[in-house]
Amino acid sequence: MSINKQIVITFIVLLVSIVFFGLNDVDLVIQDKLFNFQTKQFVLLAYDNAYKFIFYDGIKRALILFAVTLFILLLFFRKKQFMQGYKKGIVIVLLSALLVPSIVGQLKDHTNMPCPKDEIRYNGYFPRTAVWECYPENFAFKKIQLKCWPAGHASGGFALMSLFFLFKKRKNRFIALGVAFIIAWSMGIYKMLIGDHFFSHTVITMVLAWFIILLIVKLVNKFSKA
Repeated sequence: MSINKQIVITFIVLLVSIVFFGLNDVDLVIQDKLFNFQTKQFVLLAYDNAYKFIFYDGIKRALILFAVTLFILLLFFRKKQFMQGYKKGIVIVLLSALLVPSIVGQLKDHTNMPCPKDEIRYNGYFPRTAVWECYPENFAFKKIQLKCWPAGHASGGFALMSLFFLFKKRKNRFIALGVAFIIAWSMGIYKMLIGDHFFSHTVITMVLAWFIILLIVKLVNKFSKA
């Protein structure tokens, strides 16, 4: 399948995902299982330092270190023989590591969507809403800016899906993609367990990340041929 067809299909999947999760209660069905309605707490506490170190601070630092390592390889070893077949792939990975979290972060800044912990159902103050809806005019907290859609933390993990374009062998490509899924979803599930994100937030981040990566691949391919 051509890169252009993949971009179009991924964009359609993204739109369908946004509408699908905005029109049904799949998120609530899943999130209800992660919340104790008697104690008013989620499965994990956000301030549990052990889990926070592993699935938030630790994994974020590991991703930054990985990106810095790739940048050093590209900067100082780009003329070495072992790098010749990987330079374009490394550029794609580095651009993805930069642009995927940045674009997701920009969306989070402007969508003003509540986290599960912010919603009335889970002992918060905000009503249930879809991303295209506004809060009621008489809602006292409507001017508070929330940043919970899509999932920002997992976006760094999903940027690793770009590793698919680093390797040459089909087997290695899918191994890299599988590793990226495991890392990203461990980050996303952690955020669900502490009430920071719904399931849909992570799904939409995953699809959006792949869409951005495909655009990056198209641009890099275009400029590499110029």
